[in-house]
Amino acid sequence: MSSIRLFILGALADEGEMHGHQLRQLAELEHIDMWTDITVGALYGAIKRLATEELIEEVRVEREGSYPERQVWRVTAAGLTALAAVRRMGLREIIIKPDPFDLAISRLDKSTLHEIPAAVEARLSELQTMLVQEKVHTLSIAKYLSQVERLVMQHRAERIRAEIIWHEELLRQLPEIIEDELSRSTKGHHQ
Repeated sequence: MSSIRLFILGALADEGEMHGHQLRQLAELEHIDMWTDITVGALYGAIKRLATEELIEEVRVEREGSYPERQVWRVTAAGLTALAAVRRMGLREIIIKPDPFDLAISRLDKSTLHEIPAAVEARLSELQTMLVQEKVHTLSIAKYLSQVERLVMQHRAERIRAEIIWHEELLRQLPEIIEDELSRSTKGHHQ
């Protein structure tokens, strides 16, 4: 699922023909870089990719005053089909990426087991800081957000909160985990 593809195709379908700078201005107006995984600077490359795929097409070239020429784009019929598909995918797909930490904690180095509690506590502290920063960030941009965008920001905070809860449980179980790892090392790992 490509957020930037959804944004560009959706903007052209909803707002009509636009050049890249107008798409950038819309992205900045909607503050999408503050609540999505889209970076405004990536728009131009994505526009070129969508044009290559024939999901958008150049309508004309404009020049305003002394500004450089700008290609004006519109969504194609194929682009509308792709937009419908990416919208459906965005609403259906759940993306929770594997965290390398999970593999690292399941493959511990027996000689450094004493370092694990401090590492987990540091992660927990960092997550708690992230949650505070997320709340501050949401408050600072709240006036720019629609109701659904505010709910999206709440979703991000809840995901961080779930990580905090999991790490707290890991810390609680860590003595038994370390004891289990030590007993496995004396018996041979994962018999």
